[in-house]
Amino acid sequence: MRFDALVIGGGITGLFTALDLSLRGFRVALVERGLIGGGTSGKMHNLIHSGARYVTNDIESATECASEGKVLRRIARPFIRDTGGLFVDVDGDDEFYGEFINGLKKTGIEYRELSREEALKIEPRLSESVVRAVWVPDGVVYPLSLMTSVAVAAHDNGAIIGQFLKLEAFELRSDKIERAVVRDMVKGELLRLEADVYVNTAGPWVGEVAEKAGVEVSVLPTAGAMVVLNGLLNNLVLNRLRPPSDGDIIVPFNGHSVIGTTASLVESIDELSFSDEEIQFLIEEASAMVPDVKRYGVKAVYGSVRPLIKMGGAGGREVSRKFEVYRHDKPANMVSAVGGKFSTGRLMGESIGNVVARMMGSSKESRTREYVLPELREPRDFADHNLPLIDEDAHFLTSLSSTSQGLASDNLWIYSLALISLMRLHRQKLMRLD
Repeated sequence: MRFDALVIGGGITGLFTALDLSLRGFRVALVERGLIGGGTSGKMHNLIHSGARYVTNDIESATECASEGKVLRRIARPFIRDTGGLFVDVDGDDEFYGEFINGLKKTGIEYRELSREEALKIEPRLSESVVRAVWVPDGVVYPLSLMTSVAVAAHDNGAIIGQFLKLEAFELRSDKIERAVVRDMVKGELLRLEADVYVNTAGPWVGEVAEKAGVEVSVLPTAGAMVVLNGLLNNLVLNRLRPPSDGDIIVPFNGHSVIGTTASLVESIDELSFSDEEIQFLIEEASAMVPDVKRYGVKAVYGSVRPLIKMGGAGGREVSRKFEVYRHDKPANMVSAVGGKFSTGRLMGESIGNVVARMMGSSKESRTREYVLPELREPRDFADHNLPLIDEDAHFLTSLSSTSQGLASDNLWIYSLALISLMRLHRQKLMRLD
């Protein structure tokens, strides 16, 4: 079997691309070097953006986040909690207030201005230095459960979702990719997969994947650290009301407050680490909004690398969170996507789907904007019930523990079983095709 499209990278963008293309009737396979969502998408801040964070410096991203937030609440309701958010004006931030309100008006994002007293009624732990606040419709997302649901939906529509399968090389002929060589990361075996179109949605590794095809895609790999506190300090998502900076967000997630984030350029994507100084800096900055931050111990520290678009001499914090989709001239059957956010992953998948559909001569339109994702209320097994626990399962569970950071939702085990089952079934299918 030859695929219409082979998607490389199983984060939120790759998964929505696989779903988008499968809903259009294409034969789709996706390969992910580790666990679905094991990269940037699974180690994010668990925040669904209202768009308010970007209204003063990135109107395009703000508008996309606002629109996509509404779409996700319609198609992925079980995986989103509408906490709401407060942008907190700490004494000294006043000069940014007018610009922020004007940005909200310009983008049409819902908001309510609150006095200090009104804000304290909602969040009593706020600092005495708080002058006022602005409510916006921020929310919290359960990323691994949502991504599993997208993977299951893609499977239900005929896509093959391969995990722990790493791209090793492309075999080229003339000006096209003839096949992809993929390594089974558990058994070490090589597979050769053929497709009409190859889609590069590898996140911060998108440049590495493109290089294997002999093309250059410029990425600005920007690391972000997050600190999980040993307890819950806030009910709503809290943002410091100032230009986007390090340590200016506190997200309530599964009984813990998560502080973030930093934005520093990194050379090695695979060897990510954060210093004690960075962690302490995040705690100090967050304590300006909620002083009790300093009283709670640190449960965990995690982070990931954002695949931002390289823009001149701009640094990580100044770079737009918009995305771009590139159709390469050579190889002529390759598409790459760069930039974006978890909140706009569905939109990126739709945009990629539009490009691929045109390449395939199809006029079928995207359906993901209205396609309601499945909620798994009980374990769902896609493979042979009699298969014993094997090395792949142990490998999977180890990766899952690393990805969830101890913050998994109560029903994550249901989604974990679904991913294990998908991994077994789809590995078997790909092995038979090689």
